[in-house]
Amino acid sequence: MREQNRERVPPARRTGLRQRLAELRGPAVPPQPLDARALAALAANPGCKRRAILDGAGVNKAALASALGSPSAFGQSQFAFMRGNAFEARVKADGGAELLRLVHEKLDAGAVPPTAGAVPDLSAVGPEGRTARTALALREATEAGVWTLLDHPLLALDVAGSPAFLEPDAVVVHPDGSWTVVEIKSFPMLDGSADAAKVGAAARQAAVYVLALERVAARLAATPEVRHTVLLVCPKDFSNLPTASAVDVRKQRSVTRRQLDRLTRIEDIADLLPEGTCFSPDLPTADLTAAVESVPATYAPECLSACELAFHCRDHSRAEGAVTSLGRSLRAELGGLTTITDVLSAAHGKSGDPTDPAVAALCRAAQLRAEALGHTTC
Repeated sequence: MREQNRERVPPARRTGLRQRLAELRGPAVPPQPLDARALAALAANPGCKRRAILDGAGVNKAALASALGSPSAFGQSQFAFMRGNAFEARVKADGGAELLRLVHEKLDAGAVPPTAGAVPDLSAVGPEGRTARTALALREATEAGVWTLLDHPLLALDVAGSPAFLEPDAVVVHPDGSWTVVEIKSFPMLDGSADAAKVGAAARQAAVYVLALERVAARLAATPEVRHTVLLVCPKDFSNLPTASAVDVRKQRSVTRRQLDRLTRIEDIADLLPEGTCFSPDLPTADLTAAVESVPATYAPECLSACELAFHCRDHSRAEGAVTSLGRSLRAELGGLTTITDVLSAAHGKSGDPTDPAVAALCRAAQLRAEALGHTTC
């Protein structure tokens, strides 16, 4: 029902929202596309309205962070970028023969072995054209019943009332008509396993693609199966030879879908902003800081590995003494104590409800510390 309501938004309102987001971004600033990595990070922190509006408006957060004086540590070296492209090209060489072999071996060994898979042309004008061409290619490949490789298809996913265009490395259509997402990464797989943190990040990213593919599948007459087990392709050991592992993303898909549904709609956030708010990096630092601070943020240490504005938000979170700067798990344990000042005051018995379990635990911890140091408290 929610998706149907979104489709019924009047065209004038959509045009008004796009114009409003362009004004927030800056008239001369091109939009920054929202990719699956950013979308997975956004879903991991659905309460952060600042990231939601900046991503929805297509603001380049890296440029914004630099203009604010808190440049991010994000970025990939040119060498790593070239190495990743070279590895992906090798995996997809010869019409994707090696990639299809890996999909058959790891995910669908009972199917007819791929000999010469189809690789449809997905080129079209503009993101909407490419999205429509991808949907058509998926439908045709499903009806054909042969191994088909879609190289860098383009998918659309509604995010907080705004469309996001996503480009997976590849999508494979099996002979039975089912679809599989393929993620190609340049980090090595040593002795059959890879770094758990990197695999987790790849799984969250692939889960976004699975959600987007499910939207495409739902619009077809005979809804095909979108497999929840994706194929992760990496270099084997220290070579440039590809190897693969099947990764179940059902948990990541469920979490991402739930978090995306919780996101505040972008137009609701935009309506609360002061008139004339703009996030263009060309603005004076004072004006830019005021614009950014006009949108509430929900900072946590996890943001350091997922958001370009993390250093800026961390500085302000620490200045305000917010307990979220110490971690979400600790914030959850402290209940109504939202600042470090409140926590210290409760620990020393100067404030807080003594019957509150969090206050009682803090006071008891302070007592134990005082006893160990030979002091008295509470």
